[in-house]
Amino acid sequence: MKKKERLSIVKIGGNIVDNPEALKAFLADFHRLEGRKLLVHGGGVMASKMASQLGIETKMVQGRRITDGETLKLVTMVYAGWINKSMVASLQQIGCNAIGLSGADANVIPSVRRSPEPVDFGFVGDPDPEKINTAFLSQLIESKATPILCAITHDGHGSLLNTNADTIAYSVATALSKQYKTSLYYCFEKEGVLRDLNDPLSLIPSMNKAECDKYKLQGIIADGMIPKLDNSFRAIENGVSRVIILHAQNLLNQQGTVLR
Repeated sequence: MKKKERLSIVKIGGNIVDNPEALKAFLADFHRLEGRKLLVHGGGVMASKMASQLGIETKMVQGRRITDGETLKLVTMVYAGWINKSMVASLQQIGCNAIGLSGADANVIPSVRRSPEPVDFGFVGDPDPEKINTAFLSQLIESKATPILCAITHDGHGSLLNTNADTIAYSVATALSKQYKTSLYYCFEKEGVLRDLNDPLSLIPSMNKAECDKYKLQGIIADGMIPKLDNSFRAIENGVSRVIILHAQNLLNQQGTVLR
């Protein structure tokens, strides 16, 4: 059997995306990351700020955004527009041949609009790893292009859908794990999973699912960290070789919380 090539799937989010200097440093490190790679980005902080400026109320449930019609227009402009193309331009500047995509482009990430029960999240999509257009993504990767995926997908019926970027990263990593030996990195502004959000020295260096469930019950893990960890363990169960949650500045040394 032919040995699988390595592929790094990196998700960047949190306040890093909204901090020009931190983002510039991260993108430089991403460019230096050896081998085949793909970047998934969020942008919720910037979307929330712009929503406030435009008088659009931001509603969150369990760390996830409620997306009505006006919010969908906003997040599409922010994620698929300004953030995605700014990242592509920055990567091109330093010699990384990046190509920015939404999930609608080339049918890369078709999704199903989430059921309104028990919570109506509005125009929010859940992708199926089995339907990710891996043929197109691998074609780009093998041609030395670096895909930059934003958190917008589509339903195949003409509607765009806001989709959790952590879930996109999990779905793409899982789908491509059939072809590559995939490592998944969730990068943001914390050192990893912390016992105390205000203490960077309280890093939990490694964690299995049983330990994660215990931390949830204790309230140590809550809000936006829940979908990140749920997706991490789901990725491991579905063929992803390695998952690490870490600070964006530690992408190259890979120090953070290793999931097992």
